[in-house]
Amino acid sequence: RDQEQAGGDHRTGLFGPREAVAVRPQCRPEVPGTRRSKTVRRRPVRRAHSCSLVRNGSFISVLIVPRDLWDRIVAHCLDGLPLEACGLLAGRDGEVCEVYPAANAARSARVYTVEPRDLLHADRAADAAGLSLIGVWHSHTHSPAYPSPTDVAQAPDPDWHYVIVSLSDLEPVLRSYRVVAGAAEEEAVVVSA
Repeated sequence: RDQEQAGGDHRTGLFGPREAVAVRPQCRPEVPGTRRSKTVRRRPVRRAHSCSLVRNGSFISVLIVPRDLWDRIVAHCLDGLPLEACGLLAGRDGEVCEVYPAANAARSARVYTVEPRDLLHADRAADAAGLSLIGVWHSHTHSPAYPSPTDVAQAPDPDWHYVIVSLSDLEPVLRSYRVVAGAAEEEAVVVSA
């Protein structure tokens, strides 16, 4: 549990156990003359997430996933075996508030395509709940939780979170990435209670 709150264990990505990090919102306006206005940012702020971790003096993008939604994502991926499974993330400010499992229209163990009807349903349901679609997840059945060249090429929105669940080990491994200009950059995943 301590590992989850500090940034995750081997199943949740970037940080090792008990590493001290500070969570800092990025979307709040800066007021001249305050300590916040003197912060030097090394990356531009993107609108889809408002949280970042400060690590070694630089900001790292963060995706916050409640434990029950993490469990639902992983369960959907396991249910989809031997094919890749996929779904959509809804939330705000870098926090996942709801997940929408979707059918893999490609029906493949190597690639995924979110079923268009499921995408439409998820978009409407998220909108009705006052949320936005903030990302997508899919499983890798035989490879690590790292975006393939196909995953990077098909990433439609640089503001989205691209979550990959690897099922190639005994324990599922969940990692999240931002894909901007054809480059995937891992972000921290914080599993909350």
